[in-house]
Amino acid sequence: MRLILSLILLTGLVSCSVHPKGAFDAQKAPPPPDYANPDHWAALPSKKDNADRRPLDSLPDNQAIAVADVFFLHPTTYTGDRGQKLWNAPVNDATLNAKTDGGAILYQASAFNGAGRVYAPRYRQAHIYAYFAKSENKEASRQAFELAYEDVKAAFQYYLDHYNQGRPIIIATHSQGATHGMRLVKEFFDGKPLKDQLVVAYLVGMPVPIQYYNTLKPCERPDETGCFCTWRSYRRDHYPEGKTYAAFISGITGGAGGSAIAVTNPLLWQNNGDYAPPTLNKGGVLRNFNQVMPELADAQIHKDILWVTKPKFPGSFLFNTKNYHIGDYNLFYLNIRENAMLRAKEFEN
Repeated sequence: MRLILSLILLTGLVSCSVHPKGAFDAQKAPPPPDYANPDHWAALPSKKDNADRRPLDSLPDNQAIAVADVFFLHPTTYTGDRGQKLWNAPVNDATLNAKTDGGAILYQASAFNGAGRVYAPRYRQAHIYAYFAKSENKEASRQAFELAYEDVKAAFQYYLDHYNQGRPIIIATHSQGATHGMRLVKEFFDGKPLKDQLVVAYLVGMPVPIQYYNTLKPCERPDETGCFCTWRSYRRDHYPEGKTYAAFISGITGGAGGSAIAVTNPLLWQNNGDYAPPTLNKGGVLRNFNQVMPELADAQIHKDILWVTKPKFPGSFLFNTKNYHIGDYNLFYLNIRENAMLRAKEFEN
């Protein structure tokens, strides 16, 4: 029930957690990661990790033969547990790393091992409170995100210098990972020579303006490459008025680039308002990673978010939150997996 309980507790997370106080102090920040050290990666093709796992034995792990790479940026896991009072998380915290690996790496990054070799750096992620900090802490929040992005950028540059060797690249991100992934794609791919290696960017869980990039556009077809996909999941008939964080995100990713927000339907892989029934959902993964749940959820774009009818699963009567953010990947796991494989194959062809 751990994942379900996480879903239930999501809305009360900030109010009841430990969080940093006062100004940001770079001298008190944890030491930076060394990306030559495999321990500072949550996933590498050269080591056994949770990104190698599959919920069904019939699903392939193609990392040994794939022509593409996947650079995965995990969401916030520094969420205010006991002792987590820094603005940025240390990368050598064994308990935190276990939480990251048993959550985001297993339930999200693993979806991409059929499409490419998975690389997932550890980074000094900003505390979740940085997204919700009071006005007197806004500058400290900005600096915390800046420090986290410095690590993400350093990890990606190390990956390019030591691992990529000109291979096609899939960028896959969620939540805080998407906050940094938006900026990373803009800096390294948008209008740059590296754009020719971009298969697709999955920038999930954060508002991405349609015009954020100069040359990259939202994907319009399931097999399109050189584009980006993005969605934020909410319960059908709910709209988070004034709670999209779009303005705040634009402030830490280099400007909004327009106000209209891109949305991709992860069952249709289109960006129109067509309804996708649950029969199109190949399977989600919730409580038990080895239990795939077909037809778990439907999907339909509404304004700038993704509407999902409340999914039914054992214990779902307890699941009353209207924000499905933490399930952005879980609800559509097999569809995301198949789509990444399709785009990688199309890019190769």
